[in-house]
Amino acid sequence: MSERTALVVGGTSGIGLATARQLSAAGARVHVAARGKERLDELAVTDPALTGHQADGGDQARMTALAEAIGTIDWLIITLASSEGPGPIADLDLTMLRRAFEAKFWPFLTTIQAVLPHLAADGSITLVGAISAQAGLPGTAGIPAVNGAVEALVRPMAVELAPIRVTGVSPGFVDTPWWSGLPEDARRAYFAQAAQALPARRIATAEDVAAAVVLAATNPNLTGTVIQSDGGARLVTIP
Repeated sequence: MSERTALVVGGTSGIGLATARQLSAAGARVHVAARGKERLDELAVTDPALTGHQADGGDQARMTALAEAIGTIDWLIITLASSEGPGPIADLDLTMLRRAFEAKFWPFLTTIQAVLPHLAADGSITLVGAISAQAGLPGTAGIPAVNGAVEALVRPMAVELAPIRVTGVSPGFVDTPWWSGLPEDARRAYFAQAAQALPARRIATAEDVAAAVVLAATNPNLTGTVIQSDGGARLVTIP
C-alpha cells in the first residue's frame, strides 16, 4: 500500500478513524477530512501519520479544492453519519428527517462528485451506511430511508464508473461515539441485551468494521456489493 493514497471523509472518530489508522499502518498515505477543528487538532497529536483537513463533505467547493490539493486519490472512503431520523412513521418529524438527509445522504453525493475527477483509474469509492437499511425495526423508518439511499448508490455507480470500483459497508451495532446520546449505564445495558440476541453474541468495535471497510476499498475483485458487517443483526429481532 506504500504507493497508495486514501481520503477518509468523516475520519476523526469511530469507524472512519479506525479505517484511517488501519490503512496508514499498512503503509498508505492517508488524508482525513472532517468539519471540527478540535477533533482535527487532537488527531494531529494522537495520529501524526494521518494528514488532517478541515472540510465539510457537503461543501462541494471545499471538497473539490481538497481533492485538487491532494492529487490522485486511490481510495475514497466516506463515513459521514447522522443520528437523526428515528420515530414511528405516523408522527415522524419530517423536518428532522430532512436534516438527516442533509447531514448524510447529500454530503455523500457532494463528496463523490468533487473527488471523482481526481480518483485513480483503478481506484475505489467505499460508502459506509448501516444495517438499518436492510432490517425491519419498528419505529426506525427514517434512519433506514437515509442509509438505504446511501447504499442504493453502490450498484449503479459500480457499473457507471467502472473500472473504478464502488462498494459499501453496512455496520450493525458498533460501540462508537454514535451512541453517545445515551447515558453510559443505559448504553451498556442495551448493548448487553442486544449482544445476547445477535448471532455473533457481541457488539462490534470500530476496528471490526474498519477491517471490512479496508477490504472493500482495497480488494481489486470487489465492486457493486455491500458488505454486511453486522454480527448477524439483519437475521434476528433485537428486543
